[in-house]
Amino acid sequence: MYTVCALYHFTPFPDPAAIRGPLLELCQREGITGSLLLAKEGINGTVAGSEAAINTMLAHIRALPGCADLVWKNSTAKDQPFGKMKVRLKKEIVTMGQPDIDPRAAVGHYVEPKDWNDLITAPDVVVIDTRNDYEYSIGTFEGAIDPQTKSFREFPQWWEENKDRFHNKRIAMFCTGGIRCEKSTNFVKQQGIDEVYHLKGGILKYLEEVPQEDSKWQGDCYVFDGRVSVGHGLVEGPHELCHACRRPVMPEDKSRPEWENGVSCHQCVDETSDEDKARFRMRQKQIELARERGEKHLGR
Repeated sequence: MYTVCALYHFTPFPDPAAIRGPLLELCQREGITGSLLLAKEGINGTVAGSEAAINTMLAHIRALPGCADLVWKNSTAKDQPFGKMKVRLKKEIVTMGQPDIDPRAAVGHYVEPKDWNDLITAPDVVVIDTRNDYEYSIGTFEGAIDPQTKSFREFPQWWEENKDRFHNKRIAMFCTGGIRCEKSTNFVKQQGIDEVYHLKGGILKYLEEVPQEDSKWQGDCYVFDGRVSVGHGLVEGPHELCHACRRPVMPEDKSRPEWENGVSCHQCVDETSDEDKARFRMRQKQIELARERGEKHLGR
């Protein structure tokens, strides 16, 4: 079994590039794969490896200035969920496109998973899913609002267009692991809303700690690794990935006429041109040839 570690931390990194090299070298030496993002605002990412390797990496990150109270969430996967290791430099560790957002200054009120059900079932509470539409489509909390965003960058505009719907309501927000809520709750508080709450540790922590029989969660939770989705107890879900559009599909969706492995699914078949599909077919052919040779294709 592989240990899958999702982590994030907001802290000032004056020179993220100086951190990148040693961190990448350590991960490669320890056989860790996945993706880590570094920016002047902190670190974010999901990686996988042996339990000992992940612990070595976490010790390295926690030793960085301001990272002693790093937040992370471990789960397991039976297969290696990533192909290679990447450490990238970014402007933001989760892109919202709002330069004045600073989660270190103020965020919403944290709510422990054990207290989340009571909050979201209160009559004066509006529950908002801050994730993207394809994530919402396979699972969410009972009664949660879907902003129908294609990316987190679209959330501020959605809020501006819909905020009047939530007059005299308390706002409860959630996301996969908590990082998007750090920014979204800070943003909403800047709009003058004080009664803002978010699920501490995100959906993943809730699915780990709250028994299924008591759960208000419906469906599965999309994750950004080879598992594609997880359910209660963080057990791997049934979903697979369409490698054309990167959206989750169920195994039975592969029997639909729109499905062509690596080329299209029922969600994206009308979104790409014939030229795009021809390019995807060529890529898929190269992937299959690499598999026949016992190699990994870097494009997968």
